[in-house]
Amino acid sequence: MERSNKDAVDQIGKDDNDVLVIGAGVSGLATALALLQAGRQVTVIDAGRIGGGASHGNCGTITPSHAPPLAAPGMIGTAMRWMLTPDAPLYVHPGFDPTLWRWLLGFAARCNQRDWLASAHAKYALLADSRVRLANWVRDFGIECEFVESGEDYVFRDPRRLEKEQHDLPLLLELGIPFTILDGPAYEAHEPALKPGVVGAIRFTGDASLRPDRYVAELARLVRKHGGRIVEDTALQSLQPDGDRVTAVTAVGTLRARDVVIATGAWSPRLADVIGLPWLRKAIQPGKGYSITYSRPALVPKTPLMLRDRSVCVTTWGDGFRLGSTMEFSGYDTRLNERRLGALERGAREFLHEPVGPQVRERWYGWRPMSRDDIPLIGRAPGHRHLWLATGHGMMGVGMSTGTGQLLADLIQGREPSVNPTSFDPARFS
Repeated sequence: MERSNKDAVDQIGKDDNDVLVIGAGVSGLATALALLQAGRQVTVIDAGRIGGGASHGNCGTITPSHAPPLAAPGMIGTAMRWMLTPDAPLYVHPGFDPTLWRWLLGFAARCNQRDWLASAHAKYALLADSRVRLANWVRDFGIECEFVESGEDYVFRDPRRLEKEQHDLPLLLELGIPFTILDGPAYEAHEPALKPGVVGAIRFTGDASLRPDRYVAELARLVRKHGGRIVEDTALQSLQPDGDRVTAVTAVGTLRARDVVIATGAWSPRLADVIGLPWLRKAIQPGKGYSITYSRPALVPKTPLMLRDRSVCVTTWGDGFRLGSTMEFSGYDTRLNERRLGALERGAREFLHEPVGPQVRERWYGWRPMSRDDIPLIGRAPGHRHLWLATGHGMMGVGMSTGTGQLLADLIQGREPSVNPTSFDPARFS
């Protein structure tokens, strides 16, 4: 540990800390910024580097259209069929992991029509609030992250998959999500990056996109600009209530704060005992995602695409091109699975004239914090006055970031939030 890092924690420890945020990913930094705007003083610490987790390698799509949760009717049967297909879009490792299988049992209990609808409504409320709030933050704070109100297109070559996808459209209409259905020839005429053979597409005009690494870097810049402090490489070792405050012991010093926010994403279950919330181990599992980033090909899609037959997301930035997605439940496995990375390229080759860029810049995996009901945990930790949670965002961390930050800031400040907090209350798992 660098001496300068210990000095920073020592100095903070001498101060009267107001709010301590654990986690410098997209949720933690957005929450820190919202709290600073509410007049609080904020310190952020992270065991690693700013944006070093799932915030880094995702595709950067901002998608209220993705409100329908993973825990859908029939999903367990699909996962079981794919268990022996290691490059399937959804893969559950067949080994014996008691914690994972307990989580899966809870997840399976949600795979019914009633719970699916409830989760979709809750997710959409936060996604829609975040979508509007993000555009406002980009404008008001001058966030430079290649944000574009681009929309997103779901593209199909398999007519059966297109027909199945349309079963969700009545729910999207009910939620108020705008979309347009295009036939294959019309879509191919609009999008020359695609090979012939498209049978149809669904265009979600309300979606948007950004470059996620720059967005996180900009949030960190703004936190510091508005008086917040960020200390990296500072792992949390324990939390203890301390009267009207909380004492946090870290690897390089001890801090006391009036309020503490846990925004540690997929690492939250690993901190369950450290922060005194053992039930978190049953509430959240890491869902491993993959992406490959390239230099930009000559011919790229006009808008972000979801190649639905293969569950591959395609996004483009000014100088880059990314293929991403997949969901793997294999615990905290640290291997970069070549077969699953290859599935991204194989899927892109089915659809795109130029499926990869001239140079590979990064081959990446990251763990997403998947809650049992696919709804994040945002609010006061059960049994604690000054401990708060902002975790469990699954695949939607970037898209839910601004709404999460504002919701938690409102709850901490005792203000009426713009999003009903009931569905996000962490007490539902305790």
